[in-house]
Amino acid sequence: MKRTMQKLLFLVPLLAAGYISCSQQKHDPAPVTPGKPTPAIVNYTDADATAAYNNFNQYCYSPSDKLYYATTEKTGIGAIWTQAVYWDMAMDAYKRTHNADYLQKVKDIYTGGLNRYDQYNWNNTTVWFIYDDMMWWIISLARAHQLTGNTEYLDHAKAGFSRVFAGSFDPADGGMFWDFQHTGKNSCITFPTVIAAMTLYNITKDTSYLDKAKTVFNYGRHNLYNSSTGRVADNNIKGNPGWSDYTYNYGTFIGAAVMLYQQSNDVAYLDDAKKVADYTQQHLCDTAGILPAEGDWNEQGVLKAIFAHYIMNLVNDGGQAQYLPWIRKNINTAWGNRDVARGLTYRNYAIPCPTGTIQSYEASSAVSFMQVCPPEK
Repeated sequence: MKRTMQKLLFLVPLLAAGYISCSQQKHDPAPVTPGKPTPAIVNYTDADATAAYNNFNQYCYSPSDKLYYATTEKTGIGAIWTQAVYWDMAMDAYKRTHNADYLQKVKDIYTGGLNRYDQYNWNNTTVWFIYDDMMWWIISLARAHQLTGNTEYLDHAKAGFSRVFAGSFDPADGGMFWDFQHTGKNSCITFPTVIAAMTLYNITKDTSYLDKAKTVFNYGRHNLYNSSTGRVADNNIKGNPGWSDYTYNYGTFIGAAVMLYQQSNDVAYLDDAKKVADYTQQHLCDTAGILPAEGDWNEQGVLKAIFAHYIMNLVNDGGQAQYLPWIRKNINTAWGNRDVARGLTYRNYAIPCPTGTIQSYEASSAVSFMQVCPPEK
């Protein structure tokens, strides 16, 4: 069944319950065999980070499509929005290593998306059917321009941002609708919009992007965030926040706040980012500090890959190195529990990676962490 129909069928019970999450698509689970335990204590290295990325590509990347499979069975291409996350991973791998092959992969993934997604035609409402799917690609296109200087990437990012903002932003009450039907204003579009706007502002110095970023973040801070605790809601439907915890929402809030802090030097943004990171560490993790095992055979397996990118923005751009031991513990746990034969990691860092079919989504997040977080020296 096509993902469009999966999305529509899955939305029915969610809407009836007054709850929406941008990443809950269910699939029939494939049988897996628990892997054999690997050493409980490891300290990953730069070479491990390279191996993890190469292994992920070996088992999950389609050279002919120039995009990623949904599973290690290699029978179908993964969800449209997750491809942008994998593109970010390629960029991060290149930044870490300066390996020319990885730069070529960055260019190839762009071509793969161009060919599969109607030349990045943002008006095609069959290819693009929810706003957050579009915004993940817009962010990645802008980042790819920053990395390569290719103006074609930037042109697509700017056109996409204009399209999404015009259709998603609510000029009357503020905030960003996640879907074309305007059923709810979700974190998965709100904080990525801020990140996209700030990235485009940093490239173009066009202050209209900065104004939009501040406006949207202000809505999100007041309607999708508990400033007392640091908790981030998944959605807000007609003024009612949906307090479900997903790591990507925590990550994009952190990323948006850090980017605004960098531009303004307003420590209130940094304080919010730290409060959200603290909440993630203290309330989303288990007693050992290990992040949740999101993605029970659905696309949520990719969520921690998004969180990885933005928690490291807080470390690097916000100067908050106190989070590094926690992040490294998660990486070491995941890498220690990898499937040794394939070198693949799993969405549940605390258990051995299954040796059977797994999704690219659930294999991705520890790899992403390893590209952006340097090992302990």
